Amino acid sequence: MCGRFAASRKPEDLVGLFGIEKWDPTEAAVPDWNVAPTKTVQVVLERPVKDADPGRPVRQLRNLTWGLVPSWSKSPEGAARMINARAETIQQKPSFRRAFAARRCIVPADGYYEWLTAAGERELEVEGRKKRPRKQPYFVTPADGSVMGFAGLYEFWRDPALPGDHPQAWWTTCTIVTTEAESTPLAGGADGAEGPASLADIHPRMPLMLPPDRWDPWLDPARTEPAEVTELLAPPPAGLVRAYPVSTAVSNVRNNGPELLTALEGPEEGTLF
Repeated sequence: MCGRFAASRKPEDLVGLFGIEKWDPTEAAVPDWNVAPTKTVQVVLERPVKDADPGRPVRQLRNLTWGLVPSWSKSPEGAARMINARAETIQQKPSFRRAFAARRCIVPADGYYEWLTAAGERELEVEGRKKRPRKQPYFVTPADGSVMGFAGLYEFWRDPALPGDHPQAWWTTCTIVTTEAESTPLAGGADGAEGPASLADIHPRMPLMLPPDRWDPWLDPARTEPAEVTELLAPPPAGLVRAYPVSTAVSNVRNNGPELLTALEGPEEGTLF
């Protein structure tokens, strides 16, 4: 899955990387090294611009809320549970299939966090209270330092409780597509003396990372043929990322800053490795 990630690149950098035509500097998202569900995230998408050529999609950098609210929802209460969409069932799920056909986006990131349960631990009940197992966070990031582009979907939701001209009448939300985690070796192995040999050793799921040659076809709203879109869900080439242990401070969503990405020499919590 993908439940937390880092996104610290400046909008000006993303504009050049993704060929953005339209963005508003006054609405630029601030760098965030601990992005959590329901936060505002920057995404890249293509759609016509109001009061412009209606037939020409424009590549835009937009601020969306992470946690998809389907257009048919009666309320936005379930958004926090819709942060991920499984690639294997994305075409069948009512919450995602229409967005998959016509409203695809890319979520730029530095990388994402995943937690590995400490060796031999599981949830136990102590004196009537459940004791959570210790977990060691790892940061997964491109081995070459490039931007990581998550495949995403976005949706519009109209709040029926507000008048149409209210600034909060329309919600624009997104979700990140996930796929089965790679079982192939990480690029150069994991940092640190000990570590997982593959992403699958950390967690069975991972966000679908789109290599640059898939950015244009994924964003193209004219690409609606199911077979053409489905082929873009293939896992990325193996060995493009590395993973290393980071401080357990990232486990608290209130903590934020570049120090969260600092690699540790070894896990803080004892793990399977």
